[in-house]
Amino acid sequence: MDNYEKTIKRDNIYSGKVVKLDVETVLLPNNNKAKREIVRHPGAVAILPINNNKEIYFVKQYRKAIEMELLEVPAGKLEYNESPSLCALRELQEEIGFTASKLTLLGKFYSSPGFSNEIIYVYKAEGLVKSKLATDDDEFIDVIKYSDRESIAMLNEGLIMDAKTAIALSLGLNL
Repeated sequence: MDNYEKTIKRDNIYSGKVVKLDVETVLLPNNNKAKREIVRHPGAVAILPINNNKEIYFVKQYRKAIEMELLEVPAGKLEYNESPSLCALRELQEEIGFTASKLTLLGKFYSSPGFSNEIIYVYKAEGLVKSKLATDDDEFIDVIKYSDRESIAMLNEGLIMDAKTAIALSLGLNL
């Protein structure tokens, strides 16, 4: 007997700008049926931008889902048929006003595999050069930079609570 769930029915109950929500009826390994609510997401990127002085650029923005501001690395959703590396360069320009002469893929991870298929590609951006693109109409962000040491201290003190930012710092600074 396989230890996997087999989808026997899928109903899309919501399709929005960012996500789709499906309810799937699955057949369990013990032949019982169950329902699974699955958020479908096109994927995203998170970028650790580091300048020559070992300063890291962050964005501070309000997140409605948790009703508070978070300190995060620049990040964004993949557009249809967009490569993660091009998305990373676009998000850098939109969110902090830079492009990078060197972009390195550090890794990728699933953000919440218990209910979502979102995968986030994590990049390190170096050789930063001013290059601004227009921001999204619904984004209100402040750009802040901290030294690598300050960034590590904030992570260790629990002041950075965003998972993609914690992972980007850990991967990019070899923590």
